[in-house]
Amino acid sequence: MDVLIDLGESRGAPAQDERPPAAPSRPGRVALVLAVCALLGGSTAPARLPSQAGPPVPGRSTLLVAGELLLVVDPDAGPPTVSAYDATAPHRPPRWRVAVPDAAGWSAQAAGDVLLLTERDQARQVLATAARSMRDGKPLWRRAERMYAAGDAAVAVSEVRSASEPGRRVEGAVRGVDLTSGATRWSMSVPSTAVVQVLPGPPARVLVVQDDGLVRLLDARDGVVHGQGSLPPADFGPDNPQAIGGHLVLRHPTGTAAAVTAYDLPGLTRRWEVPVPRGELTLRNCQELVCAQDRHGRWALDPATGTRSWVWPAGTRWHTVAGSRGGTDALVLLQPAADGHRVLVATVGRDGPRVRGILPSGVTDCRRAGPRLICRETDARVTVWPLDT
Repeated sequence: MDVLIDLGESRGAPAQDERPPAAPSRPGRVALVLAVCALLGGSTAPARLPSQAGPPVPGRSTLLVAGELLLVVDPDAGPPTVSAYDATAPHRPPRWRVAVPDAAGWSAQAAGDVLLLTERDQARQVLATAARSMRDGKPLWRRAERMYAAGDAAVAVSEVRSASEPGRRVEGAVRGVDLTSGATRWSMSVPSTAVVQVLPGPPARVLVVQDDGLVRLLDARDGVVHGQGSLPPADFGPDNPQAIGGHLVLRHPTGTAAAVTAYDLPGLTRRWEVPVPRGELTLRNCQELVCAQDRHGRWALDPATGTRSWVWPAGTRWHTVAGSRGGTDALVLLQPAADGHRVLVATVGRDGPRVRGILPSGVTDCRRAGPRLICRETDARVTVWPLDT
């Protein structure tokens, strides 16, 4: 049975062929914020979230999160530097600071006690991945591939070079890597191209989906195949299919329509299929529900049965904050407040959407870090807001 949650503004969203209504007066905007917050969280006003002051960030710096580390990469330090701060106590001095090779961009993942820092060029192609100690930043090893953290191991892949969609597919081989030495533990060839995903939670498993639909579930430590099957033609990518709640969930066309289909893991037996409207559809894991967003709103499916848990028509007006790949936490959403300056914060998970509070004006470059929201502020500093999700 669907649960309809209408948490939109009372004036609604204008249709595409209509002129938008006049902006509400200031008293109307205040009433609007109160109404949204009362519906979402049961409170009478959006409370300003308690915050923790973080480190200063130079203007061109890159802000990254890896495990419990908040990383600030300063490309203008000559050579570039990475400063590692404790995300639970961001006001403290950095745990360590090291020089790194010049690059146009960086990304980071935590694999146990090892930090995997990937460097990219101006075309966003991988230059190399360097492994460093999470404790002190000391270099451990370096490989000329993209790395994925997989529990107490890692997986190395060679990305297909693409100017439009770098990192979407891999080619050549998928290799298991020893975190201590960087040596290859096992290797599986990829005949054409494939999509690689690390499944959340232990045991560490790696999903490899070839462009012909052949899907295999591998042990990240030794490469042993624990499941194998075939998927229907689909737009395979880093977010399709996804492992959610012990099932593999795929969006795919069905003739003139489209559907979402779930398969159990590791057996990859088809369990259910539900029709969905054609067009853009985003699926995410939110507290082990299949949380979907299309032009009609947001809604959630039970991954075991395909039944709808809740529906939120007004959810399209909220922006999803980026988080760790394969995360299972509630989603964090942002939307400009009615005053046009501050920002409302909400979470969405098993119980549907809830407003958590309000952020000050001027926040940018926000990202999810476990139970925390991390953003830049106008004073060139990082601020951390703990979230009770």
